[in-house]
Amino acid sequence: MEIATETMSQPVAPGAAFEFVGGNPCLDFANTVNNRTASHPEELLTDYFRLVRWGEEAGVITGKTAEQLRAAEQAAPGRARSTLRNAIALRDAIYDVFSAVAQQQTAPRTQLAVLNRAIHEAMKHTQIVYGNRQFSWEWVGPENSFDCVLWPVARAAVDLLTSEELLHVRRCAADSCAWLFLDATKNHRRRWCEMKTCGNRAKAKAYYERRKLQ
Repeated sequence: MEIATETMSQPVAPGAAFEFVGGNPCLDFANTVNNRTASHPEELLTDYFRLVRWGEEAGVITGKTAEQLRAAEQAAPGRARSTLRNAIALRDAIYDVFSAVAQQQTAPRTQLAVLNRAIHEAMKHTQIVYGNRQFSWEWVGPENSFDCVLWPVARAAVDLLTSEELLHVRRCAADSCAWLFLDATKNHRRRWCEMKTCGNRAKAKAYYERRKLQ
């Protein structure tokens, strides 16, 4: 199975089902819940098909792999549902760990354990290869591995946790959003996942509150 090794977030293609504002695949994966801190958050990974679509749009699996996984789901829907449950557990673990980092809190041990198990599983499917006078990682595994979407996500998480970029992980300041992102701005004072959405709404709310006090 061909699995893409791209580790940076992808631009949103026309008609895309997901948004990619995190700056890293693991953060974009954590952001597959809308309005996470609201009373009624919206789950975006509603089925295995959506998980595969996220992987394809994020660039962590190829289009060919996505087609294989969709076909495999039809043949073994039970395995697909089990993989989706594991994916959501990993997604929430990644969110909790990086949210704690962003808020300068201690990462929850139970969620770190979930992430560690996913990393261990992912590393079982990697090997070092040599080509073009350099060494690189390559994903390997049996055809139609239902959880292959999660391997690059887990790898991206461990790479980010052990890099200097960890200092620039932020959580959106909007009341109900709380999406995660890498702050790549020059002064590292970015507050919103996206200025055109959460930032503008927050500014409009603040303006309205000021007008009420006048």
